[in-house]
Amino acid sequence: MSGQSQIQTDSQNLTDVQGSSDVRKVPIDKVGVKDIRYPIRLRMRGGGVQHTVATVNMYVSLPHHQKGTHMSRFLEVLNDHAQEIDPSDVMAICHDIKQRLNAEDAHLELHFPYFITKKAPVTESPGLMDYQVSYECTSNGDSDMVLGVKVPAKSLCPCSKEISEYGAHNQRCIIEAKIRAKKMVWIEELVELCERAASSPVFSVLKRPDEKYVTELAFDQPKFVEDIVRDLALMLDVESRILWYSVNSENYESIHNHNAYAALEKDKRTG
Repeated sequence: MSGQSQIQTDSQNLTDVQGSSDVRKVPIDKVGVKDIRYPIRLRMRGGGVQHTVATVNMYVSLPHHQKGTHMSRFLEVLNDHAQEIDPSDVMAICHDIKQRLNAEDAHLELHFPYFITKKAPVTESPGLMDYQVSYECTSNGDSDMVLGVKVPAKSLCPCSKEISEYGAHNQRCIIEAKIRAKKMVWIEELVELCERAASSPVFSVLKRPDEKYVTELAFDQPKFVEDIVRDLALMLDVESRILWYSVNSENYESIHNHNAYAALEKDKRTG
């Protein structure tokens, strides 16, 4: 008998503890593996491909009668999809998890940095901006995928501008948008919508003319945290590809020892 055949025979003779029954009869919503670092490949709106590294979480639901899940099978599914994952593969991987582990529900999450080259507003000096992006998928007879982005931006307080003889306090904010869409929405598109909802975008490279422009732009577009999420919601409302969204903004206050926060969610399919 060959060495490989002997290994297969030995494996078949080993007790499957995870597959045994459990007398407690308590179902588990999610069980699986977390924080896998894995390379992914992303198509960019302007053409070309971007390579980055994702943190991957993979789960299934576990019925009340089964003691445990087979953890190694999650990695086997991931490795079946080659060394790099394309976003078009994400839902297929989630379906494969469900099938391979014979589960009612499967969940797949990818979190990764995505880089966009942005030119400064006046001098057009180029610089790379990084954004935190996520895909969250569920397979349970239906297919569900949520795209999320976290976008740094700038906000300026309308109240401070109104009551001050000169100047106004301003801060950086992190705007988060998650969407379900019936057609593809580029990461770049969602980032741009978030930036438009703020008092001003932020940039990695700013010369003095650019800094003057950004400062004055924010001063001319003061936004409360409430304004940011409302303005973003209105833009997402008129985007016909988007079926559902959840948005929030956390503004890192410059004159308070706390942050300001606002969030809202809407399912356009139900009005």
